[in-house]
Amino acid sequence: MSTKIKICGLTRIEDVQSAVKFGADFLGFVFAKSPRQVTPEQVVQICQNLPEKVLKVGVFVDAPLVEVKEIASFCELDLLQLHGSEDEDYCAALSAFNLIKVLRLGGSESAVMPEAANFWAMLLDTWLPDQAGGGGRVFDWRLVQPFAGSKFILAGGLTPSNVQAAIVQTRPFGVDVSSGVEATPGIKDREKIEKFIKAVREADKN
Repeated sequence: MSTKIKICGLTRIEDVQSAVKFGADFLGFVFAKSPRQVTPEQVVQICQNLPEKVLKVGVFVDAPLVEVKEIASFCELDLLQLHGSEDEDYCAALSAFNLIKVLRLGGSESAVMPEAANFWAMLLDTWLPDQAGGGGRVFDWRLVQPFAGSKFILAGGLTPSNVQAAIVQTRPFGVDVSSGVEATPGIKDREKIEKFIKAVREADKN
């Protein structure tokens, strides 16, 4: 099975079009405070006429449940990525949606996943103090070992240069990239997107 590809932090229609053209499977939109934050209205505008096979992912960080549900409905999101400290009850309240729960690896504390939640997938990112995202930094991929055989998406500092090695070492269900294919925060580089996706497809041959 080919590795799924998620291009995250999209803010412009031309970047969405590039991601789709080169073969991205998931498009990620950040609704939390970030240089890549978008409004629901922006997402609707830049996601017109997407192929059905390309899925939209909304990224949230401890947002009020009502807000998450409203945005998911308005933007017709396919998946909700929970990037904060959302607990069991919070996740259960979103059971009608396909959820991706983020676990941050590399910190002094072990990543803890809400036990009762039935997640569509996990996303493994880099632990940084006082920061929800991975900051474009790689964590030690050996920490993925406990998740072998499970459905996880690898994130954290992936680039066109290192994603092939990351896939060969960790064998993820999917990979997630944001800053690794950017010109500046929120502005993607078309050539980097193409190189990243080509590198993933090369890794799939191994």
